[in-house]
Amino acid sequence: MTPVTQANAILDSIGDAVLATDLDGRVTYLNGKAEDMTGWSREAATGRPVDDVFRIISRESRETARNPMTLAVQLDKTVALTPNCVLVRRDGMETAIEDSAAPIHDADGQVTGAVIVFRDVGTALETSRHMAHLAQHDGLTGLPHRLLLHGRLTDAIAMAHRRRKPLGVLFLDLDGFKGVNDSLGHTAGDGILKSVAARLIGALRVSDTVSRHSGDEFVVLLPEIEHAADAMAVAGKLIEAANATFRVGEQDVAVTASVGVAVYPFHGQNADALITNADAAMYRAKRLGPGHYETVDLPSSNPVTSLAH
Repeated sequence: MTPVTQANAILDSIGDAVLATDLDGRVTYLNGKAEDMTGWSREAATGRPVDDVFRIISRESRETARNPMTLAVQLDKTVALTPNCVLVRRDGMETAIEDSAAPIHDADGQVTGAVIVFRDVGTALETSRHMAHLAQHDGLTGLPHRLLLHGRLTDAIAMAHRRRKPLGVLFLDLDGFKGVNDSLGHTAGDGILKSVAARLIGALRVSDTVSRHSGDEFVVLLPEIEHAADAMAVAGKLIEAANATFRVGEQDVAVTASVGVAVYPFHGQNADALITNADAAMYRAKRLGPGHYETVDLPSSNPVTSLAH
């Protein structure tokens, strides 16, 4: 086996794609992995402009991305691919990639071309996105969990402060849900929670956030409402949405909800205070019986006390 044949065999056996060009930017070599990822055979690609074979575009703008091989030759140093690029295969299939290009030197140290090593990172990116989603969302309902809600609420407070607008925080708890879990089992309870979550989403604006706080508790963020009374109106809508009868096996299960309402800036200046006060208001609502909402108990001089249901 000649040194060239041996080198090609080695390059064909590695997991990364390898593509080389001459000084004119024409393809001189692809290993087997590069053939698979570009859709070009070594024979068909050899002698063609590298941009024909190694076609890369920006994932966001869809515009042609800068070819790092050209820059590697110009700068005579290793160059990384512009972030968030995808490789467009000969058949049009797209693959997210990462790579680095380096100049090729002859025995006298003169640049004679460039080589690029690239790999498919699409699966890794998808796994990363999925893991990030799981880290920020409830595994049962798919709703944002309390940490993601806290961040959104903090941002919404800052925006409400700048625009001098109120915002609402609603704390919703299903009435008597523990008894449902105990009598019918957690599988039935989980099914009801998922159904309730979907009903709550359907009753809200796209700009609102509903979060599963814990167990059968949900917290809703209403950013940029016009008046404090708007939060009360939404509380009523959520109670209507949550109040439903669910068929579990041969049994009909009626579900009701209680809601506590806190409104920025009247009931708190930060996320923790608003959630805590909405939680306290929810327990006040429960004392009225199932299916009620209440706001924070404030001195009668405060104008929002009249908004309580």
